[in-house]
Amino acid sequence: MGMNFTIPVHEAFDACAADHALGCPLCRLYQKLEEDELDLILGASMMEPDIRIKTNEEGFCRTHYDRMFVRKNRLGMALTLESHLAELEKDLKSDAQGNRPKKRIEKLESTCYVCRRVEENFEHMTDTAVYLWAKEEEFRESLKKQPFFCLPHYKKLLAYGQKRLGKRDLFEFADTLAKIEDAYLKKLQNDVSWFCKKFDYRYEEEPWYDSKDAVERAFKFLRSDLHK
Repeated sequence: MGMNFTIPVHEAFDACAADHALGCPLCRLYQKLEEDELDLILGASMMEPDIRIKTNEEGFCRTHYDRMFVRKNRLGMALTLESHLAELEKDLKSDAQGNRPKKRIEKLESTCYVCRRVEENFEHMTDTAVYLWAKEEEFRESLKKQPFFCLPHYKKLLAYGQKRLGKRDLFEFADTLAKIEDAYLKKLQNDVSWFCKKFDYRYEEEPWYDSKDAVERAFKFLRSDLHK
């Protein structure tokens, strides 16, 4: 397993174990991958011919166009668009029935250079987390201290566990994850319920406890903390 994956996985899990406010460690990993790709595409990678070929072919989803735009590198964005639009002008030359532009637009709607790069690396990092759990006692302890895993990433960890682990290890891995999720779900339910009670005049003078951000935390638990 390459060090380029083990180091960020360790860092994310250790950070979330130390500070539960950071939430799901796989969400943190995904966000870091996304930030790194956006920095590269508007910086060092922007003028590399092989990358320019890919960005011309795949383009970007609306989310990543927006996220690149707010990074204040208008020139980098414009240079990328200049090349992309020039390629599209050739690709969109119409044929008799309009099939060529239709197919090119359909392909463009289903691809994003940043999404693809992030998803590919994220799959490797999720697999790395399961590998480390199987190989390192230190990582097992770190995983046990996680605040929670959002449901999409909980499912992903279980899927990689089923592919990589033997029967005994899989049972322990799934049981460890289930205990983390069960404890967090119970707490989240209590916090959301208390949040609701605070809108009843009978509870006006009661403290909020941990419920003020319960709705936002529920979103992140149910659907991840990502820019999708």
